[in-house]
Amino acid sequence: MATLSKLNLLMNNKLRIISSNDGSHTIYREDIDEHYHSIHGSIQESIHVFINAGLKTFIQNNNKKKVNILEIGFGTGLNALLTNQEIIQLKKEVNYHTLEPIPIDYSLIKNINFKKINSKVFSQIHNLQWNCNHTINNYFNFYKEKIRLQDFNSKIKYDIIYYDAFGPNSQNEMWKIDIFEKLYSLLNSKGVLVTYCAKGQVRRDLKRVGFEMERLPGPIGKREMLRGNKI
Repeated sequence: MATLSKLNLLMNNKLRIISSNDGSHTIYREDIDEHYHSIHGSIQESIHVFINAGLKTFIQNNNKKKVNILEIGFGTGLNALLTNQEIIQLKKEVNYHTLEPIPIDYSLIKNINFKKINSKVFSQIHNLQWNCNHTINNYFNFYKEKIRLQDFNSKIKYDIIYYDAFGPNSQNEMWKIDIFEKLYSLLNSKGVLVTYCAKGQVRRDLKRVGFEMERLPGPIGKREMLRGNKI
């Protein structure tokens, strides 16, 4: 735990808030030269990749009363916030489980401006206790776990995986065959994995472990994204 605390402190000292092109904030991590969201627009990227290509497409194609979502990389909480907003409109119950080994300190998070995001829910999900179940509203059941994907095990299978780890150039260990095999095993049949990453090697490796892969148009500033289907 002490080692993790030191990593948390070191990482948070390397973070700074910047504005993306749609007016919403993102965070830049100096030590690995990575942004938590696209500088072309953090909200538009998350909606395009995770909400439209993931959540909405799955719900349109599957008649399930309750949807289980696993997010790899809680980060700023943007994907969880957008999912909460969407499912209220869709009136669909979601169990949302998110993994984050090194959370961003709330003293930084509280200064982020995500336009048109419910500020009350934003504060709530960041201040809720880790490693516990929480009911946000009638549709959104929320569980955030402070753990690495490599150490994570689950008896629950998921319908959608939001794969939002940092890119292969800065977090290469998250884009290996053994990780993809684990992700595949965590999905229900007909489940989907969506990621902003469109590298050819990533697509080939996901296909190798069993996913039926789709190359989709990417968000603004990116030509393509990937969606993997467990058939």
